[in-house]
Amino acid sequence: MEIVLSLAIGVLVASGVWLLFRPRTFQVIIGFSLISYAVTLFIFSVGGLRIGAPPILDPAVKDVSAYTDPLPQALVLTAIVINFAMTALFLVVLLASRGLTGTDHVDGQETTEQ
Repeated sequence: MEIVLSLAIGVLVASGVWLLFRPRTFQVIIGFSLISYAVTLFIFSVGGLRIGAPPILDPAVKDVSAYTDPLPQALVLTAIVINFAMTALFLVVLLASRGLTGTDHVDGQETTEQ
């Protein structure tokens, strides 16, 4: 399972970096989102997954290591909300930039390909 998660994180980061180098701003925004998803998966994987462990304190269980750590889950939820807000902000900036410059290229200049 760790190999599959590591490969998924690697593919998301590689795709995100590749999209960051594209000339259009929408592709850059999607690249940032893919990297953000990869970071979210990484945070979740670092916290570890405990199957069958209670998420809250139980007076009958005296061993603290038997519980699921809630911190990575809280960090992942926070990262998802921040990613959504960042993507919305970038899309608004993209639309404003396109309206002002008339192009959606990152450098503001349209290239003519032959």
